[in-house]
Amino acid sequence: MAESAKRKKITINQLNRKMREGEQIVQMAIYDYRSAVIADRLGIDILCVSDTGGMILFGHKSTVTVTFDEVMMMAKAIDRGSRYGLRMVDMPYWSFHVSPDQAVENAGRFVHEANAEVMKCEGNQHHAKNIEAIVKAGIPVQGHIGITPMRMPQLGGFFAQGKTADRAKELVDDAWAMVDAGCFSILCEVTSEEVCQYLTETLPVPVISLGAGNKADGVHIITSDLFNLYEEHVPRHSKIYTDLIPIMEDVFIRYRDEVKSRDYPGPEHTIYMKPEELRKFAEEVNWESKLD
Repeated sequence: MAESAKRKKITINQLNRKMREGEQIVQMAIYDYRSAVIADRLGIDILCVSDTGGMILFGHKSTVTVTFDEVMMMAKAIDRGSRYGLRMVDMPYWSFHVSPDQAVENAGRFVHEANAEVMKCEGNQHHAKNIEAIVKAGIPVQGHIGITPMRMPQLGGFFAQGKTADRAKELVDDAWAMVDAGCFSILCEVTSEEVCQYLTETLPVPVISLGAGNKADGVHIITSDLFNLYEEHVPRHSKIYTDLIPIMEDVFIRYRDEVKSRDYPGPEHTIYMKPEELRKFAEEVNWESKLD
């Protein structure tokens, strides 16, 4: 039996089963078609259309300026490239912050136009009302606490969360507010491991770690961090499995030099006319160099 025939579509119920049985949930930020195809066929549980893709693909300096339409474009690409993984969309800045009605409208657009299955919303207890409206509309949401990149530039930069008792308690309150709002999962981004572990042991939903240690129900990573494709910054929590930058530079240099030396394209890359057709064509256009 083919491997694909054995696989089942990932659902929230399956994620809950993994949590109960201690099987790690694998979540990745995916924002292009080819990465989605590869991740999906290799069994990644959750394919998160991350607004970070706006920085990697489109050159934004932060996720704050990534637009709704750009995330929509990435979400449609991931839909085309996946069959089994749960398709999650990271709702971009100012797409769910204004009101419950705005939140439901924009989440619904991702479902209707990009075939998204669940949303991810960054924030804290103050965003719970808008998140609850999305859930009540029938669209599941993963809550995202800790470092929330949409707000960190305004707060003075990116720094680990939950290192003091007071801040740790605030994060716990944020997580519970999102669970009470109906979130099916909580993502902890760069919180102390202790906060993430406590939430894993006490929340009734799966907890996913992004730079928050390995005591959670699963782990999330940004695809480009695996390959060092965002040279501007390498987070401490990321692991570079293969550095693609030197490989890409080598290929680009070889291509550039072969074009300049006319070694590429070579005969094996080139289409030629049959001699009789070339002769006929040269006579019709009086191409003297080919008539000799």
